Amino acid sequence: MIRFENFEHLAQIDLGSPEPKPTSVEGNQLEAAKKLWTSPDGKVEVGVWECTPGRFTANRENNSEICHIVSGRVSLHDLDGRTRDFQEGELVVLPIGWRGEWTIHKKTRKLYMLQFK
Repeated sequence: MIRFENFEHLAQIDLGSPEPKPTSVEGNQLEAAKKLWTSPDGKVEVGVWECTPGRFTANRENNSEICHIVSGRVSLHDLDGRTRDFQEGELVVLPIGWRGEWTIHKKTRKLYMLQFK
């Protein structure tokens, strides 16, 4: 198991070279990620992800996601037209079935946990 005594070290983890974000719809976004842990059954994944400003679509049809925003500022827009803003230090929970868009206002890094059906 990974020990998370604090989140400061997550800002320093090398994620490798960023690549174009496939679901980007605005901003020519680049993203990079590093998987830190996967459960033996493959149903849980923990990692660190970073993305440049812009807007992209997201679909949590087959998994839920919990995110801790390490740095940056984002807005999440669901299909019902609701928008919520999140910034460094805040937690985001996206349940199975959530669909919508992320707007990255400032380069953002998050710790994520995906749980697959």
